[in-house]
Amino acid sequence: MEQADLILIERYQEQDSELRALWEQHQEFERILLKYEGRPYLSPTQGQEIKQLKKKKLAGKTKLQQVLQKYRGSED
Repeated sequence: MEQADLILIERYQEQDSELRALWEQHQEFERILLKYEGRPYLSPTQGQEIKQLKKKKLAGKTKLQQVLQKYRGSED
């Protein structure tokens, strides 16, 4: 995530519940994925779970970027 986006998230998350929820979800997916990356071996089920988490994280990031776009316009 770019520094400018992080600044916008910090600035607007208190007043925008959708932005806050998307950001919290993004961070939670990141924490879970980091736990898996620290393991020396993953079962096939865990590998599938990682793929699903990455897809969900990407979809959430896309939504997050859409929400941030309206704030980028107001910052100019």
